[in-house]
Amino acid sequence: MSDPAQPLRDFKPSHPFFVGIDSDGCIFDSMEIKHQECFAPCFIKHFKLQAVSKYARETWAFVNLYSKDRGANRFPALVRAVKLLGARPQVQARGVTMPDITALEEWIGRETKLGNATLNTEVASGNTGLAHIKVWSDAVNAAIADMVHGVPPFPLVRECLANIQTRADAMCISQTPGAALQREWAEHGIDGFVKLIAGQELGTKTEHLKFAAASKYAAGKVLMIGDAPGDFKAAKSNGALFFPINPGKEEASWERLHSEALNRFFAGTYAGEYEAALVKEFDACLPERPSW
Repeated sequence: MSDPAQPLRDFKPSHPFFVGIDSDGCIFDSMEIKHQECFAPCFIKHFKLQAVSKYARETWAFVNLYSKDRGANRFPALVRAVKLLGARPQVQARGVTMPDITALEEWIGRETKLGNATLNTEVASGNTGLAHIKVWSDAVNAAIADMVHGVPPFPLVRECLANIQTRADAMCISQTPGAALQREWAEHGIDGFVKLIAGQELGTKTEHLKFAAASKYAAGKVLMIGDAPGDFKAAKSNGALFFPINPGKEEASWERLHSEALNRFFAGTYAGEYEAALVKEFDACLPERPSW
């Protein structure tokens, strides 16, 4: 079987700098519409959570939008949401049965490319415990394709990408399915600013950076731009610098990147106190535990 990550391994530098950029919630203001209008309704419908829909929606939003799990791959996020929801007293009082995620947890434990392609292969191979997960995931994809249109990049994204392109190799690094990424970047004419669009099929964000950039560029010349703790972890596990797009303050973050941070990165004055201050501010944006 061919390695889905081969395009990343084969990637060759054409500039001295590399910039990886997340998509949902970072380039596009699409996190709210995707999770509130697509993921959460499918979560409620396909796992029969109608009796606790208020709590199910609130829990899904906390995990995927307003916590340190923001931006996680949909499958681990589903496990987290089911466990958090099942532990809520209001849900227990209503006697609602949580979906069986035993097979999902087992699959997550051994599969590194958590995406629709590997899920489809599992189900086709007879893993019936994942059949309901596939139905949900397919429904989410259909809802996103139907609903998410006309969501432009944040202000100054285009200007930043144009600046990056002149001096660095840029790549989209995301846990969104590749087809959706291709569609969204092409819809707004920004796909030409990046060398490659890497989605969930090519592995984790940490793997994307590791295979495409980690050993191919000099120290201090790889930057990850993202809006979630997972982006920060991917950067740091590969020795890369990190620039945060702060949730709820995205416009100001892009303004800062455009006016000063990119210049510092290219000038070699980004690491150290400047990056540390940005990371501290970013860390304060999202809580670890829910308020309920």
